[in-house]
Parts: sequence; structure tokens; C-alpha cells
Amino acid sequence: MADRVPTGRLKRLQAGIISKIRLENFMCHSNLEIDFGDWVNFITGQNGSGKSAILTALCVAFGSRARGTQRANTLKDFIKTGCSHALVHVEMKNRGEDAFKAEAYGDLIMIERRISESTSSIVLKNYQGKKVAAKREELQELIVHFNIDVENPCVIMSQDKSREFLHSGNSKDKFKFFFKATLLQQVEDLLIGIQSQLKNANELVTELEKSINPIVKELDELQGKIRSMEHIEEISNQVDLLKKKLAWAWVYSVDKQLQDKSKRIEELKGRIPTCQSRIDQHLRKMEELNDQLTKKKAQIAHMMEKTSEVRRMTDELKQSLSLATKEKLELEEERGRKFNYIQKMAKRVKIFEQQIRDMDEQNIRNTQAEELDMEVKQKEFQAEIDSANVVFQRLRNEEDTLIDQINQAKDEINKIVHEIEEYDKRDRDIRSRIREFQLHQSNKVTAFGGGRVMGLLEVIERQHRKFNRAPIGPIGAHVTLVDGDKWGTAIECAVGKVLNAFIVTDHKDSLLLRACAREANYKHLQIIIYEFSRPRLHIPDHMLPQTHHPTAISVLRSDNPTVLNVLIDVGNAERQVLVKDYDAGKTVAFDQHISNLKEVFTSDGYKMFSRGSVQTILPPMKNARGGRLSGSYDNKIKTLENEAFEAQNKARQSKGMKRSIDEELQGLHDNLQNAKRRRQDAERVLRSKEFGLRDFKKSYVAESSSTAVSTVDELHVELSKIRDEMHERENSLEELQLRLKEADNKANDVKISFENLCESAKVEIGALEEAERELMMIDKELKDAELKKNHYEGVMSTKVLSQLNGAEAEYQELEHNRRESYKKASIICPESEIETVGGCDGSTPEQLSAHLTRLSQRLQQESRRHPESIEDLRMLYNKKERKILRKQQTYKAFREKLGACHKALELRWSKFQRNATLLKRQLTWQFNGHLGKKGISGHIKVCYEEKTLSIEVKMPQDASSSSVRDTRGLSGGERSFSTLCFALALHEMTEAPFRAMDEFDVFMDAVSRKISLDAVVDFALAQGSQWIFITPHDISMVKQDERVKKQQMAAPRS
Repeated sequence: MADRVPTGRLKRLQAGIISKIRLENFMCHSNLEIDFGDWVNFITGQNGSGKSAILTALCVAFGSRARGTQRANTLKDFIKTGCSHALVHVEMKNRGEDAFKAEAYGDLIMIERRISESTSSIVLKNYQGKKVAAKREELQELIVHFNIDVENPCVIMSQDKSREFLHSGNSKDKFKFFFKATLLQQVEDLLIGIQSQLKNANELVTELEKSINPIVKELDELQGKIRSMEHIEEISNQVDLLKKKLAWAWVYSVDKQLQDKSKRIEELKGRIPTCQSRIDQHLRKMEELNDQLTKKKAQIAHMMEKTSEVRRMTDELKQSLSLATKEKLELEEERGRKFNYIQKMAKRVKIFEQQIRDMDEQNIRNTQAEELDMEVKQKEFQAEIDSANVVFQRLRNEEDTLIDQINQAKDEINKIVHEIEEYDKRDRDIRSRIREFQLHQSNKVTAFGGGRVMGLLEVIERQHRKFNRAPIGPIGAHVTLVDGDKWGTAIECAVGKVLNAFIVTDHKDSLLLRACAREANYKHLQIIIYEFSRPRLHIPDHMLPQTHHPTAISVLRSDNPTVLNVLIDVGNAERQVLVKDYDAGKTVAFDQHISNLKEVFTSDGYKMFSRGSVQTILPPMKNARGGRLSGSYDNKIKTLENEAFEAQNKARQSKGMKRSIDEELQGLHDNLQNAKRRRQDAERVLRSKEFGLRDFKKSYVAESSSTAVSTVDELHVELSKIRDEMHERENSLEELQLRLKEADNKANDVKISFENLCESAKVEIGALEEAERELMMIDKELKDAELKKNHYEGVMSTKVLSQLNGAEAEYQELEHNRRESYKKASIICPESEIETVGGCDGSTPEQLSAHLTRLSQRLQQESRRHPESIEDLRMLYNKKERKILRKQQTYKAFREKLGACHKALELRWSKFQRNATLLKRQLTWQFNGHLGKKGISGHIKVCYEEKTLSIEVKMPQDASSSSVRDTRGLSGGERSFSTLCFALALHEMTEAPFRAMDEFDVFMDAVSRKISLDAVVDFALAQGSQWIFITPHDISMVKQDERVKKQQMAAPRS
């Protein structure tokens, strides 16, 4: 042993061991740094000092999820209370030939995981602290390289795993521990995955082989097409003959059109002389009218020269008359303005004279006696105002009191209205539930999806032939509930989510059912894929919650085993316990620590469960509808009707209270209106008295000050100035009146001269107008003659010559067409050939064309059915035949490869089974070796078929007998020691650079702990890996060695 220690130590210093860990704000640690030895490390401390947090930090650093540590649900839960982040820093040695990427990291790898409220990050650094990678893939590569599986209990056995493992006597739990620790679980999962992939590949090749059948069918169809091509050739010959007849039929048709067109040309040529004679007649008449028009224009020009002088004089007189009239109007307007101004000044004189008289009278009235009388009146006014103000304030206070009472009444009414609405809403909800129960009573299926599920079932019925197996659903329609009135709400909370679901047997049926749901407008349908052929699951008693309370699956009944299997596998109904009330639920969920318990549901809908150290209680769902699984709805309908009747009674009572308060409110409103009227009257009286006092004061001040502002002398001076200005204005008005009279006389003279001139020129102008009328008549006759001439010229050009030219052009075109048609027809076939087959048989080109069209359409239809030629069809047939041959060869090769894969898989299964047998033997040998250190012998039985592992030991005191005990018959210390030996045996069969165990010595007495510690230390030193042991117990009994490092954690703060 001493000779091997240096070699082991050299190996130990190479790569993969933890040299240091540092924690910041992680769980209970603010700042913790621990250096580890290369061999054995013991960490001790009181409970609550944060020992287990070190192993949790190691798991987190190597990428473990929060739930995998069994200490929290999310990573942010690891952050110390009151902090915003946490940091885990791990340093790992990286030396020797097993080093991980030594060129990048050097001889030390630093792993940092930083956790915040929203994110977490992983950084890998080299020995200098420089960042090398920040991706999980790099960390995963490192973990695979060093074979560090933190979820393997043989690498890191946490406090919870240690207690569960050491305390549990379940053979299946020990088998899972053994199966995972020896990596057999991982290998088996890989082999099962490969087997599934090979099965899928085999099914795929089978489908590919089936896909050839349509191509074979196509080959048979191609042969049928080839036989039908001969009929198409016959139709093609008939079409060619019709084309020849049609070509010569067009030639004969054009000959007939040429004869008709020649007759039409001769007819149009005979109409030309008649039209030309009419045109010449109207030309002669136009020449005569042009001569008369020229003479009349000369006469009118001579007469216009004579009347032009008269027109000039007339225009001058018109302009003079206009100017005189304008001047007269301007003078009249100015006279009116001056006259109005003089009238205004006269009014001002009268006003000033009246003011002078009023001021003289006022000066006489202003005496001392009037001033004393004014003071007495002012005091009387003030007394009346004070009295009116007292009345006004009293009425306003009365109005405010009534307003407060009205507001209180309104608030009470609003409260009652809200209660009435709540009662009405409750009544509507209850009525709605009654209708639902009545509908469910007539058809139970509608309770699990409403009307949509009926539409879906109808679509499924129409499409049922497309399903491999008919879907089962909704699940609730296939389930009945025992004692439904008691457990209806609890079952609804436990498995209510899956009661609306449908079950199908494979993914193809799932897609088809999803399409049916879209057709039935059933959105968000839950579909569960489950193998229908599985028998009913029978769960052993030790896997069920150990309690006298019923489970969800125990109160559910169904004739369909698939439905019950789904409730177990999907809904976990066998692990959901039902209790009567809240207190019993808390006791079962949190106090009794029942194994295999997932959730607890109370009869009124509370949900309780615990995950690790976290205890959760969820209140009943607001919209939970219990009673969907009830066998009879009569009692529930009757209960709901009673509730509805009670709600209606309460609503009627509230409405009666509202009516009484409304009447009281109406009385308060009437009183308020009366109070407002009285307050307004008092306010008007008060304001009128205040205004009277104010006016009295103003009048007094105005009267007293007016005497001081102006004097009678000033008014006399102003009056004198106004009278002088009036005299000047009157003189100016007289001058303007004289000018107006002169302008009136001048306008009258110009008007008389204009009238005399117009009378003298009247005769000459009348003669000129008569000549102009005659000129217009001649011009009109000339235009009529020109229009008639143009009409006959248009007839000649448009109806005679144009038609003639068109007929001649058409005749030439027909001749051209005849030559072209003859040429084309001659190319198609000679005319003699048509005559030998009987000519065109008197058929027109249109008839031949219609017949040809029908045959061509028939030919096209047949051609569309068989668009390829016989040669093309034969080439296609050969091509498809070669394609099928290639596919058959390819699929045969696939079969051979799949066969080789199946043989390889069978070989690996046999190797897996052989290795499993060897590991089982090796485990027993090593287990016996560790037990022997305490004088105990034992045996481990592993059953791979039943997946159980049992430990049998033979104690020294039983050496004289043949009795063998299992671990359940041992004391706590003996069972813990034997289980520890089992764990050490597993450790010898696994490889990892470091291992950690937390509270491995629980349930041991002092003697067993001393033996266990010696065994663990000797094993750790001999095994060669780095070991980290965490325990709250005293380790002073551990033997001293330079390779054993002991560290004490600080006591927790009180």
C-alpha cells in the first residue's frame, strides 16, 4: 500500500479535481472560499451553517438545473435574501495527459456561474483568469471529458439523496440507484432508442415497398393506352380528307361571291348621272345669289357713309348728357349731407340749453336739510340689508342640510342597486347552470365540451373509416364517480383538465382528429396519444400513497381500461389523495410525509402539495364546475333551484327597500326645491336692497360732483361756438343750391339737343336697316343652296362613289383571295382528286368547317386522353420499368442493411446483459469485502426483469445459525453501515475525478460511525479519486493523515 501511494498521488495531481470553490451571495453565504485537498476532505459544522450549500453550488457550477438539486424550483431562489445576484466560482486542476484542451486553458480551469433575477450565465476561464468560452456546449464537453455527472449519486450524493438512500428499504429504489450509478441505465436507454429507430426504419422501408404498387398499375394502364391509339389514327385520316374538301370549298365559294359582286358594281354605276345633274342645278342657283349679295353689300356701304356723321354727333351728345346728369347728382348728395349736419347742430343747441336750465334748478335744491335726510335713508337701507342677510344665511344652511340627506339616500340606493345586480347575476348564473345540468341530464356528453363536442362526434362518425382505431372521448363521458356529491369538486380540480380530452392510438389519428376538430370549429382540443392495446395497469400497494384516505383513481369507474390507464399515466390519479376538509388536507400533505404522494385535494376544492422544502396551498378555482361526473342531476338541480329562489327573494326585498328610499328621496327633493325657492327669493331681496343702497350712494355722489365739474358759463361759451358754426354752414348751403340749379338747366339743354338729332336721323337709319334685312335674306338663300349642293355631293361620294369603290375593291380582293385559295387548295391536293371522291357534295364551307371542328374536337379529346404517341408511350413504359427495378434493388439493399443493424443490436443487447451479469457479481464481491471489515457477510440479489435489488446480510451473532436478514431487520446503525458498504461497492465500479457525500453517517451509532469513517477514508485513499465528505457529527475519531484535510464551518448567526 505504501509503495502505491506515491504513484496514486502522482495520478491524483493530474486533471479533473477541485482545488477551490468560492461563493458570493449564494443561499446563506455572503462570501465563502474553501480550498480542497487532493485526496480526502472533511467539512463539518452545525446544522444551518451552509455545509450542504457547497455541494449545491458544485451541481449548479457543472450545469445542473435548480430542480435537479432538490433545493429550489428556479435558479434565482439560490440568491441570498436582499441581494440582486449570486456567484459560484470553481477552480479545477488540468494537468497531465488527461488534461482538457491544455493549449487553451493551461493547468487550471476556472468555472464561473453568475445568477441574477432574470438570467444566468456560465463562463470558462484559463489559468490566467481570461475568458475562453461562455457556451453550455463547452461546459458539456468538459463534463463528458472528465465523466462528471453531478446527478449521479455516486459522484455527488446530496443530503436529500443520502437520507432517502440510507433510510429507504425499497428494493426498486436501490435498483434505480445501482442501475444509474453503473451507467447501465444510460446504455439501456441508448439501446432502446436504437431499437425504436430501427423499427421506424423498417416501417419506412415497408411503406416504400408499398409505394411501388401504383407504378405497376401505371404500366398496365400504359399498355391499354397503346391499344387505343389505332382508333385515333382513323379519326386523323377523316380529318385530313375534310381539310382537302374544305380547301376547295372555299375556292368554289369565292367564285359565287365574284358573280354577285359584279352585278352590284353595274347597279352603282347607273346611279352616278342622276346625282351629277342635281349638283349642277344647285351650282347655277348659287352663282345668281352671289351676284345679288355683292350688289346689296355695295348699297349698304354707301348708306353707312351717310349715317356715320349722325352717329358720331349722337355719341357726343350722349356723353355730354351723362356728364351733366352725374354733376347734378353729386351736388344733390353734397347738399343733403350739409343739411343733415345743420340739423344735428340745432339738436345740440337745444340739449345745451336744457342742461343750463337743469343745472340752475339743481343748485337751488342742494341744501343742508337734504343732506341730513340722505344719511337717515342710508341707515334705513343698511338695517334692511342686515335683516335680509340673516334670513338668507338661515335658508342656505337649511338647503345644505337637505343636500347632505339626499346624497346619503343616493349612496344607500346605489348600494342597494349593486346588491340587486349581484342577486340578479347570481340568479342568471344559477339558471344557466340549471340549464347546463338539464342538458347534461338528457345527454351526458355535453358536460365535457358543450355543443362543440356533439358537432365533433358527428364529424368523427362521418370520418370513422379513416381512423386506424376509433377515438375515445371525451374521457369524462366514459367515467363515473363513486359518491359524486362528496368528491365532485375535488375530482374536478384533480383531473378536470383531461375530462374534455380525446384519446387516439397513434400520431396519424391525432392529425386526423385535429382536422375533424377544425371542421367542427372545436378549437384547442386536447388530444392524448396512447396505445389502446395495453391492458389495465395494476399498481402495487407499495407504490401507492400509504394513507387511509381515498385516491382519485379509487373513486373513478370506467369500463374502458385505456381511459383508466390515461388517468394514471397522464393525470397521476393514483397519487392524488382526496380528503374531507382543509385541516385534514394540511395534515396529510405536510405533516405525515407520505411516500408516493403528489397532491392532496379537499372536498371543497383546495389543492395542497410540497416540493422539497416548499409547501403550497392553492384556493379553489373560481370557475370550477363540480358535478359533471354525478350520476343523477336531480338533487343538484333542486339545490340550484332553491338557491335561485333564495336569490330572487333577496332581490325582491332589496327592491322593496329601494322603493321606500326612493319615496323618501322624492320627499327630500321636494323639500329641497321649496328651500331653493325660498333661498332664491331671500337672495333677490338681499341683492335688490344692496343695489338700492349702492344706487342711492352713486346718485348722491353724482349730484354733488356735477356742480363741481362744469359751470353754466362754460356751457354758454360752448353754445355760442355751435351757433356760429351753424351760421357758416347755412351760407355754404345757399351757394350749393345755386350751383345745383345751374347744373339742372345744363342737363335739360343737352337732352333737348339729343332728342332733336335723333328725330332727324330716324329716316336714314330706317332705310339702312331695311337694306340689311334684304342682305340677310339673300345670304340665307345662298346658304340653303350650298347645303343642298353639299348634300348631293355627299350622296355622290358616300353612297354612290364610295360604295362603287368599295365594291370594286372587294371584287379585286375576292379575285386575289380566289387566286390564293386556289393556290393553297392545289398545294393540299389537286382538284381532280376532289372530283374523284365526289367533290364537296354540295356542302358549304361552313358546314364542312363545322364537321371538321367536331372531328377535330373528338380527335383532341382522344389525344388529351392519350397525348403521347405510341413510341413515346413505349419509351415511357420502358423508363418506368427500369425505375421500378432500381427501386426494388435499392429497397432490397435497405433490407440487407437493416438486417445487419438488427444483428448488431442483438449482439449489443447480449453484451449488455453479459456486462450487467458481471457487474452484479462484481458488486456482490466488493460489497462482501467492505462488510468483512466489521465481520459481516452479505449478498446482493439483483433482478433485472423485476428491476429490484435486495441486500441480505449475515451478522456475527448469527454465525451459528443459517438465518439471513435483509436490511429491514437490522438496527438503524447496521442498516446505515450495510447501505454505506453498498454505496462504496458502487463507487469502485464507477469512475469520476472527484466524489462528494453529504450526511452519509446518519442513523449510525458511535461504533458504526467509527467503523464507517475508517472504511470510507481507507477506501478513498486507496481508490485514488478526490473525496469530499460533509457531516454535522464529530470527526475527531478519523485517523490523522497528511492526505486527509479537515475543515470546520463557522456557526450560523443567531
